[in-house]
Amino acid sequence: MGKGVKVAVVGGVFAVMVGGAGYGAYNIVSALNGNGGGSGAAETRRSGPPDQDEVREASEAFFSAWEEGQATRAASYTNNAQEAGVLLAAYGEEARIGRVDITPGAPRGTTVPFTVKATVSADGVSKPLRYTSTLTVVRGQTTGRALVDWKPAVVHPDLKDGDTLVTGESAQPPIEAVDRDGTVLTREKYPSLGPVLDTLRQKYGDKAGGSPAVELSIRHTTDEADTPLLTLAAGEPGTLRTTLSAGVQAAAEKAVKDFPESSVVALKPSTGEVLAVANNRDDGFNAAFQGQVAPGSTMKIITAAMLIDHGVTSMNGPAPCPDTATWQSQTFKNLTGMEPDEGATLANSFLRSCNTAFIKLIDEQPLTDTSLTEEAQERFGLGRDDWKTGIASFDGSVPASGGPDRAANAIGQGQVQMNPLNMASVTATAITGAFRQPYLVSPELDNRRLAQAKGLPAETSDQLKEMMRLTATQGTAQQAMSGLGGDIGAKTGSAEVDGNATSDSWFTGFRGDVAAAAMAQQGGHGGDAAGPIVAAVLRAGG
Repeated sequence: MGKGVKVAVVGGVFAVMVGGAGYGAYNIVSALNGNGGGSGAAETRRSGPPDQDEVREASEAFFSAWEEGQATRAASYTNNAQEAGVLLAAYGEEARIGRVDITPGAPRGTTVPFTVKATVSADGVSKPLRYTSTLTVVRGQTTGRALVDWKPAVVHPDLKDGDTLVTGESAQPPIEAVDRDGTVLTREKYPSLGPVLDTLRQKYGDKAGGSPAVELSIRHTTDEADTPLLTLAAGEPGTLRTTLSAGVQAAAEKAVKDFPESSVVALKPSTGEVLAVANNRDDGFNAAFQGQVAPGSTMKIITAAMLIDHGVTSMNGPAPCPDTATWQSQTFKNLTGMEPDEGATLANSFLRSCNTAFIKLIDEQPLTDTSLTEEAQERFGLGRDDWKTGIASFDGSVPASGGPDRAANAIGQGQVQMNPLNMASVTATAITGAFRQPYLVSPELDNRRLAQAKGLPAETSDQLKEMMRLTATQGTAQQAMSGLGGDIGAKTGSAEVDGNATSDSWFTGFRGDVAAAAMAQQGGHGGDAAGPIVAAVLRAGG
């Protein structure tokens, strides 16, 4: 944003463009009575929640000052005048919003909904702006006054702490992102792609051949791309081709809608191209690419590879599954109801997801505290902070750990952190034997170098793929994967998180040349939430 846009806030008053004046009379009366932001006759300090009259008077005073472009006065009716004043001043100056008309709705207790109608003007062009928001009136802690509880979302519902509004020439030209076959990808059709499209524009707008637009946008204090809210003068969009598949993306968007706080990624194991990325989260965070949470038993794919590569056991070799396993004074258990099997093979313990089997094997020679880390980094390309996907992403973390965390890491707890992108890549490496760094935009566009890793020996890959097939057809993933034809495989996981009564649900699987992974925070067992998401995506991509 912003050729010619002032970044500093000048003074505490934004441009005075008087809109509705329905609250002017109240402001005069309230100031005389000492209820506004200025000085006046002292009142007895009140306590307890504001009553209906106070809620009405405080909100009306705030709305009136806001309408009249009086940033300092409007901020004085809040419980954080300093921060409110900065943002309210930017509303008229940097954002160039005037002719403000606010219509309050019926209060719900101390909360007041309202509608804002305004005009955004820049470079001789004006556009109407309309949106709804809410505010809450609280009792001031020191003054006892009824005050608006300050949050940036009061000014606009999409604003978060540190954000501001700006209007001007965009920092990057607009883009028309298209999928691998040329289908246009829009946030209207694929809502969870919104933040991804914003990031792609920020990073590749100047490489896609477009010209800048004039926009009202949210500017973030982080590295996050500006979020456009209103276009005053359209720029010329450049075309940016992605690796996404519109069909798989549509299936991913639909699948995550059924499960709160869920994310999914699908990719092509043969190339590393990302086919879909979708999130259903209240915070709008791209957890599919940037999440950092324990992956639960999906981690056993990497642990099994370590055991095979080091000659500890093999798919048909021993991996006994007792009721409990103790590692350096910490006792680990299996899921409730799992029958012990002292004669189990690795394949059997893998398809049933037996925790104790894996923990019993991690102290075998020649394994050390660093073996799992080395397997993850050297074979699967994880945890080195060198992936260049085209947008911000987290590459996973499998730190070398001693003590109880060495055992916990082996079953996807402890200090291990992953996201669906990482686990989809793990599945891709497991079934092909080759690590191909996932990417969303071709590296040829900006000459970036993709990460490299040596991958897996063919015999290890063959065993992992077969164990995942067995898990999908006979094991813990059978129900979620039922009805899917072709060559299929999967691994379930549930990760315990401190303070949460319900575990995070994890699932990763493949069908033909598509690998996918999903998580649903507090979604329960792997097959409960993440499993149906992955199955839906694989069904679309097969």
